[in-house]
Amino acid sequence: MKQSLRIWLDAARPKTLPLALVSILTGSVLAYSTHQFSPVVALLAFLTATLLQILSNLANDYGDAVKGTDNENRLGPVRAIQSGAVTQQDMKRAMVINIVLTMASGLVLVMYALESLQSILAFIGLGVLAIIAAIAYTVGNKPYGYVGLGDISVFIFFGLLGVAGTYFLHTGIVAPQLILPAVGCGLLAVAVLNINNMRDIENDEVCGKRTVAVRLGQRRAKQYHFALLSGAVLAFAAYLIHQPTPLWISLPFLLSLLVTYKHGKAVWLADKPAQIAPMMPVIVKCSMVTNLLFAGVVIAQTLVS
Repeated sequence: MKQSLRIWLDAARPKTLPLALVSILTGSVLAYSTHQFSPVVALLAFLTATLLQILSNLANDYGDAVKGTDNENRLGPVRAIQSGAVTQQDMKRAMVINIVLTMASGLVLVMYALESLQSILAFIGLGVLAIIAAIAYTVGNKPYGYVGLGDISVFIFFGLLGVAGTYFLHTGIVAPQLILPAVGCGLLAVAVLNINNMRDIENDEVCGKRTVAVRLGQRRAKQYHFALLSGAVLAFAAYLIHQPTPLWISLPFLLSLLVTYKHGKAVWLADKPAQIAPMMPVIVKCSMVTNLLFAGVVIAQTLVS
């Protein structure tokens, strides 16, 4: 029993779950800055986002296994189907269960947070799109992750929609100033995916998985990564600077520069994909630290305003 739970826990890839949670955190903190924060909405949003991320991980495990991309040449952690611990049929059943749980959690969330039928239907539609996007990344005859569209999807769902959607669930509105933190959050999420793709660039190219990293090549993928990190920090900083509070309150956010610079330098100096492999948890931590620093400063600004 314990062994089975361990197998499914590994298949859920818990180390990637912060990728989904930071956009909920950012959107919730921005709602808090308007004094319209709901703890229940935040908890339900965290649960729904976690289930969606797990669904994406299970679908990736299944899709890449079916297409043969998960093989002995892949540098990432051995996945559930690849290891033989889980059959393809078992994974499909797990995906169905996860979809049911995600839909249930999402419905409770929108019914609790929203009153307008139009808003409820709109969010149900977005939820269905998110489920489809999580599956279609690697599953199906024409998975969009295999033609280099994964970065756009991650930017939209883990950035723009994640932040703005969470804010709307708390407040009932979408404010123009959300664009900067939403962009920052989305760019960091794409940076996580880019590290994953840079790590697997050689195997992906052989298997016909044309990620952005494969299309750019290793050197330009590094430049792209630097642009993602820089753009994210600048977007967050621009939002903080434009708030009507003393500038010194925003100074702790400068710590994010140290974290992202250290990671960016390590990526730039890496010569081989094998050297990129250990950087996956590092970029996840960079994303978390940057978002947490941003959240902390926003809370501080709110308290003194």
